Amino acid sequence: MADAAARNLVDLSDAGGHAIAAMINDAQDRKAARASWPKGQPDADKPLAGQVLAMIFEKNSTRTRVSFDIAMRQLGGTTLILDAGTSQLGRGETIADTARVLSRMVDAIMIRTDDHAKIEEMARYASVPVINGLTDRSHPCQIVADLLTMIEHGKALPGLEVAWFGDGNNVLHSLLEAAGMMKFNMRIATPVGYEPDAEFIELARAGGAVVTLTNDAAEAARDADVLVTDTWVSMGQENAADKLAAMDPYRVDSDMMKRAKSDAIFLHCLPAHVGDEVSEAVFEGSQSVVFDEAENRIHAQKSVLLWSQRLLG
Repeated sequence: MADAAARNLVDLSDAGGHAIAAMINDAQDRKAARASWPKGQPDADKPLAGQVLAMIFEKNSTRTRVSFDIAMRQLGGTTLILDAGTSQLGRGETIADTARVLSRMVDAIMIRTDDHAKIEEMARYASVPVINGLTDRSHPCQIVADLLTMIEHGKALPGLEVAWFGDGNNVLHSLLEAAGMMKFNMRIATPVGYEPDAEFIELARAGGAVVTLTNDAAEAARDADVLVTDTWVSMGQENAADKLAAMDPYRVDSDMMKRAKSDAIFLHCLPAHVGDEVSEAVFEGSQSVVFDEAENRIHAQKSVLLWSQRLLG
């Protein structure tokens, strides 16, 4: 079973508000210290020199794959990649056995998978830190990058009004976790039947966040500081046509942005389907910070890795 010393990030609440604040501060400092450096040049202190991160991909990835790889290089470590097609996971080896074997060979494990139960089992049996690169339940590393991006663009988190549009999915679940810990408020505009899990709403409210659920996208956008959306149809989802029809009123377009505060910013974790969940005018507009957000996955991942190794927070 897992070593009691292992720091796992299965959900964002595993870290807590103080640790998230420490991650963001460290990410800002490290990002500033290496401005204009080559991307592959290690940080001056190389805090993870000699360490190896195993990255398991059961779902396709661009940002998670590249950001964790570059994050480890910049921290002085290395990575190796496993996927179901080329590892024994694809031939029926159990998560538990994989976790115990990898724990003898690497210093940390990141897994990007479809079923949240898999990462819970991985964390239960691994004796090294296990990090959630995405599951159907949550996406904690994405939200650390999102919070970093908000702060970089002048948004103090306590009391911030964050509006979400579209599907009540894994990214929203982690954003709700963050709302309770970092004390910002959430307006959630979704079609009937696509609300986030009630567990995450109650978690945010218990932490002091004001969470408003509505089917009126325009109302959610009114005077918001940050507008956030995600792709409406995730990989492998069925009944896409019905879902797209239900989501159509929740597109973030120029009219929606005009209802928000004049200095509001737009976030999207990517990949985006421009014309569906966001208009081209918004996606390419001056209030869109989606590529800052994408770059910040590297800096967020670095702070998560350091936290998991007990070098931060």
